[in-house]
Amino acid sequence: MHPRSFCLLLMALATPAIGLEQSFVGRWDLTITSGAAQYPSWLEVSREGDKYAGRFVGRGGSARPAEVEVTGGEIRFAPTRPARAKAEVRGDSYRGRLVGGRLEGDGVDNQGQPIRWVAARVERPAARAGQPRWGQPISLFNGRDLEGWDFRNPRGRECWSVADGVLVNIPPCPNIFTGRQFRDFKLRVEYNLDSGSNSGVYLRGRYEVQIADQGTRELDSHGVGAIYGFLTPSVKAAKPAGEWQTFDITLVGYHVTVVFNGRKIIDNREIDGVTGGALDSHEAEPGPIMLQGDHGRVRFRNILITPAEGAP
Repeated sequence: MHPRSFCLLLMALATPAIGLEQSFVGRWDLTITSGAAQYPSWLEVSREGDKYAGRFVGRGGSARPAEVEVTGGEIRFAPTRPARAKAEVRGDSYRGRLVGGRLEGDGVDNQGQPIRWVAARVERPAARAGQPRWGQPISLFNGRDLEGWDFRNPRGRECWSVADGVLVNIPPCPNIFTGRQFRDFKLRVEYNLDSGSNSGVYLRGRYEVQIADQGTRELDSHGVGAIYGFLTPSVKAAKPAGEWQTFDITLVGYHVTVVFNGRKIIDNREIDGVTGGALDSHEAEPGPIMLQGDHGRVRFRNILITPAEGAP
């Protein structure tokens, strides 16, 4: 065989493998099954030359770097252990293959327990130009009781209550979320946080706008007003703990704008994926507004949403 023909043959044989390995690149919404429980997760795989890299969001916490290998049509990845992880906490690891356009696989969690998982590729439409037409504002909290709110853990009704027109928790308390679901919206939330406490507002039940006692902390993607682990506020706008503070949040598609106490701190930026503690990882679907109750004492009032017309 002519040398040139032989080289072309080798390239042709290698092309399917290269195409298969490249098909792992992108963002993936994971659903992980551990025993009888399921929880959402998220993975991003990137490739530069023949090197792969990744970011991973697990059951809780924020996006972490992940080591990624792709060989023989199989992907293996392992997120780095959190810096503050306890010594007895093991590193979780995953392996999977493409099956009918999605990923399916198994692995072990950070306690060494076996898991199964499936993942759907994140397919996002192009960002729309301009703002949608807004509908009528809806009050999500009536100031009297928990009507319109729900829990996955029924214990929530024992530790969330209403007093003097304010929704308040007794931590640690399960998260509380609206029975109604929304896609594109403008949301106003007023909150009052105890010193040293921590909470959050989850948009569509998936993307956490962090609530925390800022104190002297510098701006980062884990502080108050951040999209937890993904987007850092541009300016400091927090008041001291114990004072009422206001978020005005606009979510259109996957782009978010956050105005905090009258100052714009995130301006129409894309959210990469679900944050830790999300209700699910079904990003293409509408979802509820969820308030975090397990990290500290927090009070909410004047929770008002304005959905886009034609959206849930």
